[in-house]
Amino acid sequence: MKTAKTAAIALCLLAGIMPATANTSGKKIAFSNNYAGNSWRQAMLKSYGLVGKKAVADHVVAAADVFTTPDRAVPTQAAQVQNLILQGYDAIIINAASPTALNGAVKQACDAGITVVSFDGVVTAPCAYRVVIDYKALGAQEIEQMAKLHPEGGNLLEIRGLAGTSIDASPERVTSVGGSAAGVTSVGSSAAGVTSVGSSAAGVTSVGGSSPRSGGSGTPPP
Repeated sequence: MKTAKTAAIALCLLAGIMPATANTSGKKIAFSNNYAGNSWRQAMLKSYGLVGKKAVADHVVAAADVFTTPDRAVPTQAAQVQNLILQGYDAIIINAASPTALNGAVKQACDAGITVVSFDGVVTAPCAYRVVIDYKALGAQEIEQMAKLHPEGGNLLEIRGLAGTSIDASPERVTSVGGSAAGVTSVGSSAAGVTSVGSSAAGVTSVGGSSPRSGGSGTPPP
């Protein structure tokens, strides 16, 4: 899944923003992840793990450890970030449970001299770097690709992931392919007659089972 590679991109970005004249072989990077219960997150962790292990093997960094919280609660991840500060990590990559509620913990990390990079579930703390996805472009690419696969036209069911997360509720995400998490809408005239019927994860059971002409599914991050 292409978008699952954003974790690896965040790691590469982190290596790039460390001081160019510094030797980073002794630096430790931690990845704070707030959820691992679906296929996208599993792919994300695998992608990050492959890049992280290579970075350690090549002596680019000393460690690229992954920490996933046992639940999606903001206080749990805030405590995790605070523990990572105490453990002496030089940088933290974070897939945040909230764009704002973790800003306090993120600022603590920044104040301790730790570089923070957020992605997917980004934070709004000014001191943190943010890796974002252009969901409008992604939505257009999804429809264009399905139009190539199904030139006869059809319906596209977009599997949005976890309903209610900050990334799913963002304006860019809601309009990515013309559907909203709250229900099913049409984008009207779209590439080669392929119409999007955007749906949230909660609607997949009812929509997916009764849509024999469904052109396919996209699986953006939650």
